[in-house]
Formats: sequence, structure tokens, C-alpha cells
Amino acid sequence: MSRADTTLTPYLPGAPFFAYRDGELWAEGVRVADLAHEHGTPLFVYSRTAMLAALGAYQRGLAGRDALVCYAMKANSNLAILEVFARAGCGFDIVSGGELERALRAGAAPERIVFSGVGKTRAEMRRALQVGIGCFNVESRAELDVLDAVARELGARAPVSVRVNPDVDAQTHPYISTGLKDNKFGIAHDEALDAYRHAASLPGLRVVGIDCHIGSQITSTGPYLDALERVLDLVEAIEAEGIALHHLDLGGGLGIEYHGEQPPAADALWQALLARLDARGHGQRRLLLEPGRSLVGNAGICITEVLYTKPGPVKNFLIVDAAMNDLPRPAMYDAYHAIAPVRPRTEPPQVWDVVGPVCESGDWLGRERALAVQAGDWLAVGSAGAYCMSMASHYNSRGKAAEVLVSGDRAQLIRARESINDLWRQERGLALD
Repeated sequence: MSRADTTLTPYLPGAPFFAYRDGELWAEGVRVADLAHEHGTPLFVYSRTAMLAALGAYQRGLAGRDALVCYAMKANSNLAILEVFARAGCGFDIVSGGELERALRAGAAPERIVFSGVGKTRAEMRRALQVGIGCFNVESRAELDVLDAVARELGARAPVSVRVNPDVDAQTHPYISTGLKDNKFGIAHDEALDAYRHAASLPGLRVVGIDCHIGSQITSTGPYLDALERVLDLVEAIEAEGIALHHLDLGGGLGIEYHGEQPPAADALWQALLARLDARGHGQRRLLLEPGRSLVGNAGICITEVLYTKPGPVKNFLIVDAAMNDLPRPAMYDAYHAIAPVRPRTEPPQVWDVVGPVCESGDWLGRERALAVQAGDWLAVGSAGAYCMSMASHYNSRGKAAEVLVSGDRAQLIRARESINDLWRQERGLALD
């Protein structure tokens, strides 16, 4: 069990950016209770300094190398957060036309955008070519053919890398593992050389690199090193055929702490990977990385109000105003998020299942949590910066939460809470007789 479960001292991943002072939770230099008073709940609170600190670990690990960090914006695509990373020198890893437009709106240089994903449409390809993105990470032979046709229609040549599936176990949840033979992603390792031969033969394509991404929430160095070895074997085979590869895209997937995990620090991970690259004679190559969760996951919390306490004969339920539509990871992945009070109480804790108001038994945020709490208290759900608001929905006709970005002692509302009218703004009433 985590420290939040076994002691009276509250604990949230993300310290020192989220920490207790004078009996209250603070986000950097802002009292969280003040934000909850001003903006209501559920409320996502993000630390800009935490994001930049996480990015700084990558930048230190890659110092002196020709490398580009492309933020995987599916983790959290709020425009203000994208602007934070764009201003800090990041490129972007996108997986849809909507994400392309968001990245451009946030000021991203098109040539610093890579387009991943297994199901790009012709319209998405066309738009990406028109704005001049840096690379398409292609995930099937069929996609190579369609992209070639779209590029030739525009009189262009699409820059491509093939996403190789190295059949390496990332040792993570099966829903976020992407590098095994039975995953939908990428082209199988033993078919990759033929795919490169085919890509090089197509007049609408320009081969520029190779891509590999084996999964998410990876907490050890071993899977990365295994994947790198297999990719470098392919690089050498491909270039032996006279097909030049200008960059290696080694993906993202580095995990964060949710419940006591101890993933390698980004700078330590990259020291190990760069040492292997150097040993294999590939240290001079341009590198692309696609971190997402590790940049924003522990830079965010979700504040929720306790609506009711509901003791029972088998379980005690703590009913809060945040739900699976706000924080979908527990329902989707059986995921753990630390939960701690915004203002801790001194009385002995009780054990609660923390659940939301949505009409699903799967609507829970935490099971068997020791908390001293009363109705009207605020709780902070930790590690909420990634794959929460970006996966949020309107289920049960619930409006999406507000979002606030904190920097030092200042806070900015970066997404207003949705109103009732927002829920049906794009719908049309019945017009048929």
C-alpha cells in the first residue's frame, strides 16, 4: 500500500510542486483551497514548473546531441500546456488531424511535428503535407501506398519513417503495450526491411528515418535497451540496401510514479541508451523522442468535493463530484491514483471506496483508501496531468471540468468549466414531422 494508505501524513506524487504547508495543500505558491473556492470542482490544477522540470531531465540527458523532444500531446492537449512546451523548444507528436490543428494553434513549427497513428485519413495526410510537417510515422504497407498517392496528387513527396514493431515486452498494462506481435501498431520486425524497400520505390515518398514505440508507463530500462538493439539491427540492414536513414525516433513511454513505482529518471535512461548507441557506432544520428505522460502526469492533480459519506455493512463509500468521465483511468485500466485531503483532519481515518456520481459500478476513483474526511471536504487526486482531461467525456451529460495552470504564486484559468448549454451546442432539435 502507498504512504497515503498507511499513515496520517498525506502523500501525493509530484512533490515538491504539490506539497503541504501549514496544514494545507499547495500547488507551487498557490493554496489549492483558494483555487477550489474560486473555480469550483471538479478542477484540474497543473504546475508549469513541474512540466519544465520533467522536460529538463530529457534535455540534460540529451545535452550535446542532435535531438528533438516531441511532446506526445495525446497525454494532455490543452492549448496553454502545448504553448508551454512549444516555448521550451519542443516539437510535437500527433495522432490526428485535430491534434495537428491544436499544435499549429499553439505555435508549433510544422517541421517539428511528427504524425503517428494507425488510421490516418487521406484528408489528414493532405492537410499535414500542405502545412509541411516533419515526418509521417507510417504503420502499415497499405498506409505507405495511400500516402504516396496523396502526396503525388499534391505534387509533393511525403517524409516518412516506418514504425517498427520489435516484439519487445514493455512489461506494462496490456492496453498500453504497443510493441508485441499481437498489437495493432507498427510493422512487424521481420517485415520491416521489405516495407522500407517498398517505401523507397514509391515516387511520392521520401524515406527519412525509422520509428519505434513499445508502450506506455514503462518503469525499467531493460525494454528500451532490448528494443534499441533490434532497431539498430534493422537500421544496419536497411542502409546496407542503400536506403539512408537520417533520424532514429525512439518513441516515449517512460512511466511515472502512481503507487510507489520507481521508473528511471529521464536523464539516466538516456545516458544508458546513448551509451548503447555510441557502442554500436550510431551516436552521430539525429534522435527524436516522443514523451507524454512523463512530462505532464505528475504535474497535475484533480480537486473533487466530497458530496456524501455512505457507510455500509461491507464497504464504506465516499461519494465525490468527480467521476469516470473526468478521471477515466481507474475505470479503463484498473489504475491507481493517490488520493489525499486538501486540508487534512486530525481524527483517525476510516477506510473508504472513493466513487463518483455516474450510474456505473465502474465509476470509482480509488478503492480501500484510509481517509479522515467529512462531506464538504476537498480531496486531491494525484497523477492527474496525463490521460485524464484528454480522455474526458460527457457521459451522463456531465460538463467537462475547469483547468488551471499555476506558475509560482500565479494561477491562470486555461479552460473554463463547461456550461449546460455547452453540452448541446452542436446538436439540433427534431425538425422532421
